[in-house]
Amino acid sequence: MLRLIALSMLLLGSVTIFAAPQPSFAQDAAPAQSAPVFSSNVTDPQVKLDDLELLMVPMTVEELKALAAKWLDIVKTKTEQVVDAQISVAKANGDAKSTQRENLTKLYAERNYLFDRYTAVVNAWERKGGDAKEIAVYRDYQNAIFLEETRKADIKTLIAWAMDWMKADDRGLLFLKNAAIVVVAFLALIFVARIVRAIVRRWIGHVPNISDLLQAFIVGIIYWIVLAVGLMLVLSGLGVDVTPLFAVFGGASIIAAFAMQDSLSNLASGLMIMIYRPFDVGDYADIGGVAGTVKSTNIFATTVTTPDNQVIVIPNKNVWGNVITNVTASETRRVDLVFGIGYDDSIPEALKVLEQAVEAHPLVLKDPAPTIRVNELADSSVNLICRPWVKTSDYWTVYWDLTRYVKELFDSVGISIPFPQQDVHFIPVDPNKPVTPPVLEKTPSVDRESISSGDQGHTGDDK
Repeated sequence: MLRLIALSMLLLGSVTIFAAPQPSFAQDAAPAQSAPVFSSNVTDPQVKLDDLELLMVPMTVEELKALAAKWLDIVKTKTEQVVDAQISVAKANGDAKSTQRENLTKLYAERNYLFDRYTAVVNAWERKGGDAKEIAVYRDYQNAIFLEETRKADIKTLIAWAMDWMKADDRGLLFLKNAAIVVVAFLALIFVARIVRAIVRRWIGHVPNISDLLQAFIVGIIYWIVLAVGLMLVLSGLGVDVTPLFAVFGGASIIAAFAMQDSLSNLASGLMIMIYRPFDVGDYADIGGVAGTVKSTNIFATTVTTPDNQVIVIPNKNVWGNVITNVTASETRRVDLVFGIGYDDSIPEALKVLEQAVEAHPLVLKDPAPTIRVNELADSSVNLICRPWVKTSDYWTVYWDLTRYVKELFDSVGISIPFPQQDVHFIPVDPNKPVTPPVLEKTPSVDRESISSGDQGHTGDDK
């Protein structure tokens, strides 16, 4: 009985062992990566470019890499046909050559059609982070084909290719259409930018405490921003990738920063002038020795017109880096006049004449009161100062009027305005008196050790 039970248990254990699943090498090994599987539409040579770009949106980097390899095979096969046709053209003669050239042009157009899809796949692969070195290989392949085919083709073939490219709906005609759209859009953008500029100029004119220079700068910047942004939108709408433009502008700006240091200095100075407003358009200012009326200021230079109508353009860095005297910034100015009278003339009467002249002029302000005083006892005259206050716009009118009026009043009351005088005294000399020339000592003193002795403030007697 015990033997029967033991035998039964042994048989049951054997069955269990054999029935249990045995591990295999295939299960232990890592599963092999299968090739990416994608829709056959993305490798269809007749697929529309827009449809292909949409189909590639959900694809991963690995899928796009495999798709690029598929399209490489497609364009390679078509390129082989183009090369064969090009050889046939070179060997043919007469009418056969024209027929072969037409066939070559047709194959060339078909291959370019495929290359457009090929380029779209490579671009999508690059945008999603593909290996730059691998992508460069695909681009170099396409560039090398175009270069070699163009170099090997004869002039008639090149002309035929160019004409075929111009007639193609998706190439030359599309290019002309897009170029026309860009031109029309640019003209429309100029019109819109001018309208925006007029609106901004009207609005910014109501902003308090803002100079005309800063207003002109802001209006100009907004005008160019509208043009730039609008043109970017138009190009983007036409399918042009404007993202690389920002990288190009960034790199170009760094290079320009080194090459245009003086211009950038003028730009920074122009901004400081517009913000701090040391002068404004229409002000009469003395800028580093150049005096005149400020006509305009842009981000690089300030234009000044002198009283004799000379137009002077000053770089902004020279404006901001020099002393700026704004003559017409204040509403009122003081007219400084000096009148000289003779020492024999009556000072009280002269002061009375000056007061009379100032009070009689209608443009002289009552407040602040004018200052009339004796200022200096000069070599030839007693100088009186006359300092009335006027509006800034009346400065030169009052200056010239008082100068003439005071002279006439002085003449009427007998007060002289002396001119500079100098007394010269002559000392007589007896021509018969002999003149003895001075005797010069030619040898140094014996009390000195050298010629320079005694130069420290002592003589030989001090020893």
